[in-house]
Amino acid sequence: MSSSNNKPQRPRGKKGATKGTGGKNRRSLEGKGPTPKAEDRSWHPAGQRKAAKERLAAAQSRSGRPAQSQPPRHRKPSSAKDDSELVTGRNAVLEALRTRIPATALYVAARIEVDERVQEILKIATSRQIPILEVMRPELDRMSGPDTVHQGIAIKVPPYEYAHPGDLLDRAAKAKEPALIVALDGITDPRNLGAIIRSAAAFGAHGVVVPQRRSVGVTASAWRTSAGAAARTPVAMAANLTRTLEELKAEGVFVVGLDGDGDVDLHELELADGPLAIVVGSEGKGLSRLVAETCDAIVSIPITAATESLNAGIAASVTLYEVAKRRKG
Repeated sequence: MSSSNNKPQRPRGKKGATKGTGGKNRRSLEGKGPTPKAEDRSWHPAGQRKAAKERLAAAQSRSGRPAQSQPPRHRKPSSAKDDSELVTGRNAVLEALRTRIPATALYVAARIEVDERVQEILKIATSRQIPILEVMRPELDRMSGPDTVHQGIAIKVPPYEYAHPGDLLDRAAKAKEPALIVALDGITDPRNLGAIIRSAAAFGAHGVVVPQRRSVGVTASAWRTSAGAAARTPVAMAANLTRTLEELKAEGVFVVGLDGDGDVDLHELELADGPLAIVVGSEGKGLSRLVAETCDAIVSIPITAATESLNAGIAASVTLYEVAKRRKG
């Protein structure tokens, strides 16, 4: 006999939905998803307008005709991260546009108080066909950062396109001139870089070389300081400055470094009229050991006061002037 404590066991069946739960037709009950936006529906008037605008933009791109300028409109800037920079403030933006910095967008705060600077900024941007985007002030605050005073206006500057060091030699050969190159060893101040680029352009140098590491690049600040010279004088980036200098020496370039304790006086520098690379050290430490050992000579600039020193920008300018004077005669 079976015990009275034995309870009937529930029959075990297969796992899954049971009959009547709708499990078999679950997919049919999910629907077709959210309704597309009006502009994403080709038969909707909003979708037809969007398609017409896209066709117009494509036709203008093929024909090379610029799109008609439109008044500033509310548009949220893209939040995607890139290497672009923002130049903010009315004076800084105006100065940058005057020196033809390659801006890709002009951001103007809504209901900005227009003065003479803003009027000139808008005029330059319109003449150069720079897109003008009107944004709300909180958005411009977020783009500029918490410690930046933008005064309701900013421009977007794309990353600088560096040349190859060999391109500078090609530039000198094309001009049928002995190469004159300025190489920077650890310059970290963008204003010094901008001043050196400006001096290089003024005294006929064929370009500037900056190392990839432990050095400032061509930022918006450096471009502004160069007063537009960065548009005329190429800047090359070297993955390894010492190796690049050795390659220049192999091409017949005489490499000299600038240092206050140099054993050659600038006025006594020979071969100044031949292919020459001038290496400028950092603002505080001067030339690094490997770079100094690579140089053919270490040149010093004589100054009257022993307690005074020249910063990198001025030292490069004085040296370039002396080389230009010797080459002229």
